Amino acid sequence: MIAIFAGGCFWCTEAVFQRVKGVGEVTPGFCGGFIKNPPYREVVQGRTGHAEAIKINFDPEVVSYKQLLEVFFATHDPTTLNRQGYDVGTHYRSAIFYTDDLQRQQAIAMIDDLNAAGTYNDPIVTQVAEATAFYEAEKEHYDYYNNNREQGYCRVIIDPKIKKLLTDYKDLAVT
Repeated sequence: MIAIFAGGCFWCTEAVFQRVKGVGEVTPGFCGGFIKNPPYREVVQGRTGHAEAIKINFDPEVVSYKQLLEVFFATHDPTTLNRQGYDVGTHYRSAIFYTDDLQRQQAIAMIDDLNAAGTYNDPIVTQVAEATAFYEAEKEHYDYYNNNREQGYCRVIIDPKIKKLLTDYKDLAVT
């Protein structure tokens, strides 16, 4: 099955979901925009309407879509509009691009439950939208964290997200 999430920089979300049991391929790219085949430089300038996203191929016999949603919400800030930390712009928005009505229902229910539980200090602003065409990012964005672990961005921004996965979702994490 396929899941498409945008949780800010796709380097972060790719690194997290590569470490989830039942997840096969994780592809960084762009979704939710209005032009075909957007190049990275156009996306980050806010010219295309796309979000940096990842397409996840997963085995629902091993990990459910609901579990993927739980990891998604736990490893980014879904309460900041068009921003993740220092990364600012519509391309860094929090979004779930559903591929069928069940995914849509599960995403909305998860948001409602998290808001009702007061999980975050502010309301969740994650966009829930039907998946549009997904465009793969340029190859230099693939496996970014795995290939650049010592880079400052990876150590400061991505490492804590992976630590959270390994600590709070150890039953789902690949060790």
